[in-house]
Amino acid sequence: MTVLRVLHVDDEPDIRELVEISLGLDPELSLKSCASGLAALSAAADWSPDVILMDVMMPVMDGPQTLGRLRGQPSTAAIPVVFMTARAQTLELAHFISLGAAGVIPKPFDPMTLAGAVRRLCAAGAAKNGSGAALANADSRYPAAAVSRT
Repeated sequence: MTVLRVLHVDDEPDIRELVEISLGLDPELSLKSCASGLAALSAAADWSPDVILMDVMMPVMDGPQTLGRLRGQPSTAAIPVVFMTARAQTLELAHFISLGAAGVIPKPFDPMTLAGAVRRLCAAGAAKNGSGAALANADSRYPAAAVSRT
């Protein structure tokens, strides 16, 4: 059994707890949480997660800024980042993908389907082999689509 290492980054303690409970239901996921983009930079470098789930709107260093810094470090540049956000309009989703995100999971998300959404995004990213990005949603209220980076 291969365990998928997930780093979750969100400034809201309640969201971190919900994600911990949700992903904790899957024995093939290992989770580490951070409360800020700055903490995520060091955790990602030290722990080498398979994927990073990151909130978009955080104080001091938001998700897109953190993604940019991750891409600038050789040890973290290739780690897929999935944004979790309430900003789930079509143009915003495409913008997050254009920044280099592997996908977007809209908030509020379904805790019972979060692990599956993470797995689908990781599988889609592996299938794309770095040539594009998959846009997936944990919630059927939002249509799933594929968006390629240019």
